[in-house]
Amino acid sequence: IVHESRTFQVGNKTFKAQIITINLMDPRVELDVVAAGGKIGRTEELSAMAERHGATVAINGAFFDAYTESEVKKPYGWLINDGEVMSNGAYFKRATFIYDRNLLAKVADGADMPELVRAGSIDGAVQAGPLLVRGGKVELNIEEEGFKDPKILKNSGARSALGITRDHRLILLTVPSATIPELAEIMRLAGARQAMNLDGGASSGLYYDGKYITKPGRLLSNALIVKLAS
Repeated sequence: IVHESRTFQVGNKTFKAQIITINLMDPRVELDVVAAGGKIGRTEELSAMAERHGATVAINGAFFDAYTESEVKKPYGWLINDGEVMSNGAYFKRATFIYDRNLLAKVADGADMPELVRAGSIDGAVQAGPLLVRGGKVELNIEEEGFKDPKILKNSGARSALGITRDHRLILLTVPSATIPELAEIMRLAGARQAMNLDGGASSGLYYDGKYITKPGRLLSNALIVKLAS
């Protein structure tokens, strides 16, 4: 697990990103998708989720009902851990990060997820989107994935993303302010062969080795965590 701060030039703009790279081929590495407070619908500090599970790394995951008046803050889309479906995204076409028990990971099309889940080979999944990179090239299908919010379609904002390199490394990245097309180019430049956006804005958070690298501005519903077996 390697943490670095990197600067990326996209067009005439410069972006400083925080990046954590994880070797998924290392037998000590474990991935988990976790719900706040151990239950769907709750919220919690990202650091608290990480610490409770003994995680070295944690990043915010799927979008959720952050603005509802209700005490129940449900996540949107698929969340799967240890093969168990915690949240169902059967009606979503949004990009989904999936991995099997051997940590072979990819970014799947949301429309394929019901069939992939039925096949039973998915150990973990986080659905967010949109897709950013496929085959090492920027690929954006934002409206086809069903996004309508200007925060995704055109605005700049704090962003979180994940990507997978050619040699099976997982890239977790946060950047303080970028549009989705800028984020896609940053992920491509960071070496991702596949990449997708995660929840962002006040949700954008990255935790590493006992402290925040990027502190979220709100309590979160769910997270992707990385543990190192001793």
